[in-house]
Amino acid sequence: MSDWAPIAKEYDPLKAGSIDGTDEEPHDRAIWRAMLARYVPNKGVTGEPHLTLFVARLNLQTTEEKLREVFSRYGDIRKIRLVRDLVTGFSKGYAFVEYKEERALLKAHRDANRLVIDQHEIFVDFELERTLKGWIPRRLGGGFGGKKESGQLRFGGRDRPFRKPINLPNVKNDFYGEGSSEKRNWSCEGTRDWRTRDRDQERNRDKRWPDRERSWGWGDSERERDSKEERSRGRERKDRDR
Repeated sequence: MSDWAPIAKEYDPLKAGSIDGTDEEPHDRAIWRAMLARYVPNKGVTGEPHLTLFVARLNLQTTEEKLREVFSRYGDIRKIRLVRDLVTGFSKGYAFVEYKEERALLKAHRDANRLVIDQHEIFVDFELERTLKGWIPRRLGGGFGGKKESGQLRFGGRDRPFRKPINLPNVKNDFYGEGSSEKRNWSCEGTRDWRTRDRDQERNRDKRWPDRERSWGWGDSERERDSKEERSRGRERKDRDR
């Protein structure tokens, strides 16, 4: 627990699929795909990864010019790459912004997250594809995103960090004689007290049992008496009718 951190330092699909990073078996098919995937970062991507921000959840109508206008407030921008579909040319809703200085990068990472651009609340994080060891993208079952209704939540990132695991201390059970001798003697005496108490309860129950039988017998005699009276009344009514 000493080296625990809410943000993953190395990507593991199995841990990313767990709320506290302690799962031992995958709970959905996407984790299996990510564990079996052999992903190599895109070699065609240029620029300094440690000065690049990942911007997601963009409005599909947002352009590079709009992104440059917003993110240039935090410092000088070297390059903006809005990811588009190769066939249609439409935006996929995420982009990469590379700064010239680390100071501007950290300021944008701190202040631009959850900023509203074109009626969309954006998500901003450091680029992980080339900086986080073992990274598997979302399209292969990895990533740190996901939706609850699909059952493919991923943890360990900025938007959904790990929860600290609960470690219960190992407490010795004195009932089985794992504690001190004094405690063991006390537990034995306690068991004797329980036994004597049970015996007393049984004796009292036996004493009360004849009284209950008498009461039940009295109740039965009363019922019989009532039934006899009802029968006699019925006979008298029949005689009157005749």
